[in-house]
Amino acid sequence: MSRNARINTLLLLAVAALAVLPLVLGLGDHKEEPFAGADGEAEAAITELEPDYEPWFTPLYEPPSGEVESALFSLQAALGAGVLAYYFGLRKGRRQGEERAAAERAGDGTPDDPAPDPSIPGSRSEGTDPTTTAP
Repeated sequence: MSRNARINTLLLLAVAALAVLPLVLGLGDHKEEPFAGADGEAEAAITELEPDYEPWFTPLYEPPSGEVESALFSLQAALGAGVLAYYFGLRKGRRQGEERAAAERAGDGTPDDPAPDPSIPGSRSEGTDPTTTAP
């Protein structure tokens, strides 16, 4: 197994452990909502410390249930992942295109380049000198 494959396997196992261990160890069993968000936890802690605290802002949209809220959060995460994947794919494609263009300018054709088309005037297979121009 290569070094990269070993590192990737260890990272995958670490992520799986982070996802499974809280469920296996029963963390959060004593709570009404075992895996509530940080906002709800913070609000509960503030209300416990200062009972007459009033929030400065209210949400623009309050989902009707926790399931809808989770679905919207998942949708937001998926859209964010899609945007990031598009951006990194675009960057990689541009870099590969620039490398190909630089290789072509340097005269280093790749084996995948198509053969010159004899029907195109000035094509190398036509037997003309590419450094001269037609009258």
